[in-house]
Amino acid sequence: MGLGNPGREYRITRHNTGFLVIDRFAQDHSFKLTKRKFYARIGTGKISGISVILAKPLTFMNLSGESVAPLVGFFSLKDSELVVVHDDLDLSFGRIRIKVGGGDAGHQGLRSIIESLGTSDFIRIRVGIGRPPKGTTATEYVLHNYNPDERKELENIVARASEALEKILKYGVPRAMTEFNR
Repeated sequence: MGLGNPGREYRITRHNTGFLVIDRFAQDHSFKLTKRKFYARIGTGKISGISVILAKPLTFMNLSGESVAPLVGFFSLKDSELVVVHDDLDLSFGRIRIKVGGGDAGHQGLRSIIESLGTSDFIRIRVGIGRPPKGTTATEYVLHNYNPDERKELENIVARASEALEKILKYGVPRAMTEFNR
């Protein structure tokens, strides 16, 4: 599950980093995100014999749980099978961290998911976007496009986060954490 906001105006914003990662993963593994179900764009396939469901909620970020909870229920996913990819203000730009459980750290999309599921015990791939510059609110910052210098690095960061998702699927969270949480 990648978090973001629907609409062209948000496509390359910091808050859509989760969508960018899911799009990259889908492209790399020939998944088509063409189905619409539970307020999400969905694609399914297999990675190393494991059934995978990719999803991008079509709700806005702050309502992500309205999409995630029905998907989790419909597909009978355990907490340990849900991976949420999202932007993270508390990580410097480009850093990737894998985490299981925890709070929402002020991230409204995570808050919505936690409230809707009644648990925070799911896997997260946190992609660092850094803190806003002085005088800019967090909301303004996450809803603006990456700057030109960041855009130069963005493709590699998104590819690395996509790789983190693949490692989780193929080898499990502990091994993926060893590689990405340095």
